[in-house]
Amino acid sequence: MASAAASAPGATHLATKVELTIWCENLMDMDVFSKSDPLCALYINTSGSHWYEFGRTEMILNCLNPKFARRFVIDYYFEMVQKLKFCVYDIDNSTYDLSDDDFLGELECTLGQIVSNRQMTRQLLLKDRRPAGHGTITFLWWSDPFLEFYKQTETGWQLAHRTEVVHNNLNPVWRPFRVSLRALCGGDVEKLIKVDCYDHHVNGSHDLIGSFRASLAEMLAGTHLSPVEKEYSFLDYVMGGCQINFTIAIDFTGSNGDPMSPQSLHYISPDGYNEYLQAIWAVGNVVQDYNSTKMFPVFGFGAEIPPSWQVSHEFPINFNPANPFCAGIEGVVQAYRQCLPQLKLWGPTNFSPIINHVACFATQALQQNAASQYFVLLILTDGVITDMDQTRAAIVAASRLPMSIIIVGVGGADFGAMEFLDSDDKLLLSPTGEAAARDIVQFVPFRHFHGNSLALAQSVLAELPDQVSSFFNAYKLKPPNVFGVPEPS
Repeated sequence: MASAAASAPGATHLATKVELTIWCENLMDMDVFSKSDPLCALYINTSGSHWYEFGRTEMILNCLNPKFARRFVIDYYFEMVQKLKFCVYDIDNSTYDLSDDDFLGELECTLGQIVSNRQMTRQLLLKDRRPAGHGTITFLWWSDPFLEFYKQTETGWQLAHRTEVVHNNLNPVWRPFRVSLRALCGGDVEKLIKVDCYDHHVNGSHDLIGSFRASLAEMLAGTHLSPVEKEYSFLDYVMGGCQINFTIAIDFTGSNGDPMSPQSLHYISPDGYNEYLQAIWAVGNVVQDYNSTKMFPVFGFGAEIPPSWQVSHEFPINFNPANPFCAGIEGVVQAYRQCLPQLKLWGPTNFSPIINHVACFATQALQQNAASQYFVLLILTDGVITDMDQTRAAIVAASRLPMSIIIVGVGGADFGAMEFLDSDDKLLLSPTGEAAARDIVQFVPFRHFHGNSLALAQSVLAELPDQVSSFFNAYKLKPPNVFGVPEPS
């Protein structure tokens, strides 16, 4: 029903806008003497409770398979869950209020879910031209012509733009319009574009006057086309198919306190929460939209585990080493609840084993020489780290991999060591003096947010988009699908 295009390639994630194109298929026919006259309204929710109307498409008369020409352009923020609701109505009157129109259906999703499977775009000013193409257009004297431009996809022709109607004109000149290069031809200027010309009728039964097919290169013969951008943004990568692999590591050391005691950081309150769970929900709800499998490996460290009751710093909390994955954030929460009673919280607090574990997978991904996977390790911890030298070495090594580390400190401990690892002012050094290639660690103390999950997620994830794009650009790795991701026809 919706497809996305980034309208600011190369821009930072804070300034990126996303353009949504809307179409519907097989709508209900609510009218007696004609077909439904559909319109789509978009509602947005970023606060968790309040929906507000963002905008509306045009109304299309007598059509059960509308392809709306009016698009929605939305500010995109990776670190926020931006809920979208598309509501389609059959417009029966001239009032602005939609409550008195027939409701045809709705679709609810997040903006992250949409963009995680799409790719970049560029903007191009396009005027009507009639090249020597693969067809002809013949005008009749009574015509009220308008044009429809179609992009060629693997599943057929998709509407990219519809012009206005020029009434009673044998030599129509349509107003200049803007259309994204991606929406028009998937960025391939040699790819055929289909242009249909219709004679407009109020009842929706428009007559096809003529059609031609030509490439954009033919249409723009004699004009200059800007080269493809060399720098790609975070949105370019996720829309081009890059998967964000999210791994969670949970501190089960004895300093957390007995989980059965209300004073423990692992104590689950009657309403089902503790700081660990709140952090998992806050960060996981954002990141899960960027991995198509929604499967997350979750590990614990610092506890004695059954059946050997040896201390482990890298054990799957579902106790299945062959398959440490949990299904969605709900699965993570369930596995956490189930494993707590089976552990003996112990120590010490070692980070390097789990960092090196994730780094192994990031190393394998980098060897593929493609920007197809990026790894994010979320470490939830309560105390002072005990393997600082090994952790510094592991972070410096990971800085040369497609990998970032997020540390959330729970409880009231002194987190000076975590702030040292964050190293915002200067690059982290290993014990041997080797400097990190880039800053990949973001530390946030949970207590600064007082249960404000939205603010926590924004702070925790603020640096990740730039870390992703800067890494892949440094290695000159393009998004897996810069152009040409197939879309529904």
